[in-house]
Amino acid sequence: MHGPRRLLQFLFASGVALAAIACEAQTAPPYSTPAPAQPQAQSSAAQRLTLTEAESIAIQNHPQIQAAAQLASAAAEQVKEVQSLYYPQASGAATGTKAETNSRIAAGFLNSPSVFDKFADGLSVTQLVTDFGRTHELSKSSHFHAQAEQENVITTRADVLLRVNVSYFGVMKAQSVLRVAEETVKARQLVTDQVSELAKSSLKSGLDVSFAKVDLARAQLLLVQAQNDLQSSYAQLSDALGYSDQRTFQLVDEPMPGPPPTDVAPLVVEAFQNRPEIISQGLDVKSAQSYATAERDLWFPTISAAGVTGLVPYRQDPLPSRYAAAGFNVSVPIFNGRLFNAEHAEAAARSHAQEQFLRGLQNRIAQDVRTSWLNVISAYQRLSLTEQLLEQTTQAYDLAKGRYQLGLSSIIELSQAQLNLTEAQVEQVGAQYDYESQTANLNYQLGRVK
Repeated sequence: MHGPRRLLQFLFASGVALAAIACEAQTAPPYSTPAPAQPQAQSSAAQRLTLTEAESIAIQNHPQIQAAAQLASAAAEQVKEVQSLYYPQASGAATGTKAETNSRIAAGFLNSPSVFDKFADGLSVTQLVTDFGRTHELSKSSHFHAQAEQENVITTRADVLLRVNVSYFGVMKAQSVLRVAEETVKARQLVTDQVSELAKSSLKSGLDVSFAKVDLARAQLLLVQAQNDLQSSYAQLSDALGYSDQRTFQLVDEPMPGPPPTDVAPLVVEAFQNRPEIISQGLDVKSAQSYATAERDLWFPTISAAGVTGLVPYRQDPLPSRYAAAGFNVSVPIFNGRLFNAEHAEAAARSHAQEQFLRGLQNRIAQDVRTSWLNVISAYQRLSLTEQLLEQTTQAYDLAKGRYQLGLSSIIELSQAQLNLTEAQVEQVGAQYDYESQTANLNYQLGRVK
């Protein structure tokens, strides 16, 4: 009696398990290759955003770009400040005095002018004739500096756009990993329910139930971490866009970039030609050289012309009712405690330092290009390898599941197959968006992001 009854119980439980497995295969394939999708917890009011739109928002909104633009504007005004020396300098004056009779200033240097009761107003004009090139060199220096600040705006914009790209693909990756985690939790919950039902019929042991629950707990931990990573990715993207608060986005997937270049040497040459940092540093070198020349020209004479005119409506009798005069002035430096020598030496040393900064920057950029190129090559190779890994782990999981259902293996084998498949799915998702991020970084290193 017990033998047939046990057999019927086994057939009934097996039928239930097979039906559940068939239902699982038809309704929720847990380990198919995930496509990028939005998380279930995402707000319905999430902003739809393409990568191009995100870059446009960052350019208009990010404070670093705005600050760099203001500094460039300030540097452009410095050019006008220096060039103002080329133009006549005019000023008006009004002077009134009340003095004792026959007063004369007797102390204070080698003059003793008389002081009269008077009120006068007038105009004075001075014009630089020549300082033998010093103002010209100062103008060149400020002009090169202004150009360098304009290149710094491009550098800042490229930095921000790189952050936008990396953050954008980071959100896409986090969303896909969350999709994997959600499907993994569903799949392992189903396995746990099936094993628990079989254990109630004494067809599986309590150990199988324990292992199934352990796998479910691991999947739930993965889900919690994926949810946290997604929120962190949203925060990074919001900051890259210049927002002060965290926002959620409905991102549009970007086309996969093509294969990477096969030779790094042309890339280094391209970076030297296009990187705004190198252009800016080269302009700073020219600015420092012109300033050093201007400091050397301090030893040259300065020749200027001057003219004054005015009226004296209130005066004492010795004073005429108007005045006018014109003349010139030649200033020749003779000795100032070696001040000009020190200023020229300081400017020359700073100019040489700028040259070394440029050299160091070129070395660093060449190294960054090579490193970025190697990272792109590695990320591109990971694409095919992770696809193969996902295919192999999927096959291994199917075999492990079949063996477990037939009672030919323990749940440990099935658990390990599930774990391997989940890791392969995460790796495959990460490889796709890592390649896009590394490609964006290579474009930045080459000066293509502006």
